[in-house]
Amino acid sequence: MLLPVQITFRNMDDHTGLDDYVQKEAAKLEHFYSRISSCRVIVERPQGAASSKFYHVRIDLGVPNEELVVKHVPSLHGILQDMQTQKSRREARSILGQRNPKRAIHEAFQEMGRQLQDYARRQEGAMKTKQGAQGAVVKEISPQQGYGFLETDDGRAVYFHQASVLDGHFPQLRVGTKVHFHEEQGDKGPQASTVKVIHPRKRAGSAASLSVLPAKSARI
Repeated sequence: MLLPVQITFRNMDDHTGLDDYVQKEAAKLEHFYSRISSCRVIVERPQGAASSKFYHVRIDLGVPNEELVVKHVPSLHGILQDMQTQKSRREARSILGQRNPKRAIHEAFQEMGRQLQDYARRQEGAMKTKQGAQGAVVKEISPQQGYGFLETDDGRAVYFHQASVLDGHFPQLRVGTKVHFHEEQGDKGPQASTVKVIHPRKRAGSAASLSVLPAKSARI
């Protein structure tokens, strides 16, 4: 990774080789997203006879405007699966005492990888939305007919239907309401595929009157 990984081991007398293992697992995360700002990992062996065989792993990953967190505890089912692959109890005990920390670390980073992929997809979608959206104001609207026209920043008129207004905000629209919209080509010219009201709680107070379109102008 570009930044050093902060690793903490708790209640573990011997963690030989685990530092490098954590570093290698952390480096794989950059395949999912490159703008990682920090990575903190805690590997802990809880106190007590019943739980001492299970290693807890926590990963805190810093990404733009967010922090992703994984708190992982290996399942007993997974441990038993490992035990069943061994030929003797001695080898089974070896898994519990030696291989389980790496298993816990690996599974924790797998879970973090899934979170990071989801985050990267959300970021990509938000970027596409931001790049594709245009600014406009409501120029004309017919509440009864359920449609209207937007005026874009460059002065064009774009038709929209109430079904394209997001979050059910069509009743809040007034002449002069500011919106973001995505444009597509319809059968009768440009139209808005989605319309999102900017600051939906703040209605356009300066535009108290409606400019109602005549019924013959309706586009279905």
